[in-house]
Amino acid sequence: MPQRRYGCARRRHPVKPIDIILILAVVVVLAIAIRRFVGTATGTRDCCSGAKKSAGKQFRARTIDDKDESHYPYQADFEIGGMSCEHCVENVTRALDSVDGTWATVSLAGGRAHVRSKSPIDKNAYRKVVEEAGYRLVGLE
Repeated sequence: MPQRRYGCARRRHPVKPIDIILILAVVVVLAIAIRRFVGTATGTRDCCSGAKKSAGKQFRARTIDDKDESHYPYQADFEIGGMSCEHCVENVTRALDSVDGTWATVSLAGGRAHVRSKSPIDKNAYRKVVEEAGYRLVGLE
């Protein structure tokens, strides 16, 4: 009586080149995703592009207690370069608000920042904090 074979122990399915290519593609995509996730989570990579972060300073969030616009006689609009998401907007807002007597509102649309100040606008001070945060103050309107 012939031996009975159970299962597919004797069946051989040759691995096709397309299968190898697909498996390698999935492995590469997973490796990139994990690298980006870990870099973003640890703060060593940018949230938007995944590029290595420059030495951008992290500014603390500051609550603006005085939101009466009449107390801010000086105002300016800046064009900010390098923002690509709401996280960037938050970083720029924190940087601008770190200048004493400043209340800033930043918009991703058009890359604009509206700055209200209790003292005359010092473009260089704002440029410095924006660049420290890793962005560019492109222009003053």
